[in-house]
Amino acid sequence: MSAPGPKGFGDRALRGLVRGLPALWLALFFLVPFAVTLKISFSSPATAQPPYLPVIDWQGGLEGWREFLEALDFQNYEMLASDTLYRDAALSSLGYALAATALLVLIGTPMAHAMARAERRFQPLLAALVIVPFWTSFLIRVYAWIAILKPEGLLNAALLRLHLIGEPLQILDTPLAVLIGLTYAYLPFMVLPLYAVMSRLDPALPEAAADLGAGRARIFFTVTLPLAAPGLAAGALLCFIPMVGEFIIPDLLGGSDTLMLGRVLWSEFFSNRDWPLASAVAVLLLVLVVGPVVLFREAEQRREEAAR
Repeated sequence: MSAPGPKGFGDRALRGLVRGLPALWLALFFLVPFAVTLKISFSSPATAQPPYLPVIDWQGGLEGWREFLEALDFQNYEMLASDTLYRDAALSSLGYALAATALLVLIGTPMAHAMARAERRFQPLLAALVIVPFWTSFLIRVYAWIAILKPEGLLNAALLRLHLIGEPLQILDTPLAVLIGLTYAYLPFMVLPLYAVMSRLDPALPEAAADLGAGRARIFFTVTLPLAAPGLAAGALLCFIPMVGEFIIPDLLGGSDTLMLGRVLWSEFFSNRDWPLASAVAVLLLVLVVGPVVLFREAEQRREEAAR
């Protein structure tokens, strides 16, 4: 057997590079930071630089490593389990994320369906209109909602002028304002995956269902929606995962009483200077968002196995 030529070796090296770069990127920008965060979460706060103990003594040898490992503890996780503040923050974050995701499904699904059914020449324009908000700073868009929702804002002024209300409504600094902000900010992440899937569906399938006597609603719920389920699941995950750890929207629109893990994490890190407890909150947040991803992967594997 002849030895592989330079071309064959180059192809294998290129394939190895293509496969290795994502793994290297994941290791450098996810696994290493997560390992550092996990280590700090087992530490104790200290008035020092860095503000936690223990710190690895690289010159202490095996004895230094033994002392370092013995100094680590589960105190911060015991605090998370015993203090109702963190439990309530986790439940509140999940509740806001689930409610906003449900609203996004209800709003984004008909939007994506209408875009997919529009004439081909108009579809790029409609997709561009969905993407346009990304051209503006996220912070500026959230501040714009403050101007809309505050008691003397644009929404109350319009409702008063139309004589629909007798006095300004208190919408800002309420859970409703947080849901409005989350729904608005993450709507493109729901619409675009759904549109990408729906625009590739075979138009002959709805036509066949119509020929068999199915109405528009039945065609949508029994043909279009099941076929668009992968896009729906992808859009839901794209929205749900970042919303669980959202900080800016609840801080600006929800007021001081809004309790979410993102705000608790910021408070522990910057206000209390308790880096170990803040790291434990970050690990808890990661666990909460990894769960839906694992469930989605298992559902996708079962769907692929069933399709074979």
